[in-house]
Amino acid sequence: MQSSSVSPARPAALAAVADLVVVLAFAATGRATHNLDSPVLGVLATAWPFVVGLAATWAVLRLWRRPLAVWPSGILVWIGTYAIGMLLRWATGGGMATPFLLVALGTLGLFLVGWRAVALGVRAGRRATADR
Repeated sequence: MQSSSVSPARPAALAAVADLVVVLAFAATGRATHNLDSPVLGVLATAWPFVVGLAATWAVLRLWRRPLAVWPSGILVWIGTYAIGMLLRWATGGGMATPFLLVALGTLGLFLVGWRAVALGVRAGRRATADR
């Protein structure tokens, strides 16, 4: 008999991939607005500090324990990714213009926290439908 339960590792893996996609999309969107050469290398050059920040935050805070939670996971991965990413950008001579700082803070927050809020809403909706 097969179990229909989902492995606890699956939501964590999907959440980690979703977070990575968000960070790469953030970098790709920023690069696209500046119309720079070498789009793939440009996206990777822009994204790497934030990818490192994302990975460090996941590891230090062990976000796989509650990967879909808006609090603390979503909020902390947003702040950690942003803070570490900006520190690495600054340390390596990356741009630190105020508009970029604000757009990055808002965009990363909206998407890293936002997809979790949507996922929890969908999950709650499914539970409510199943309970009927």
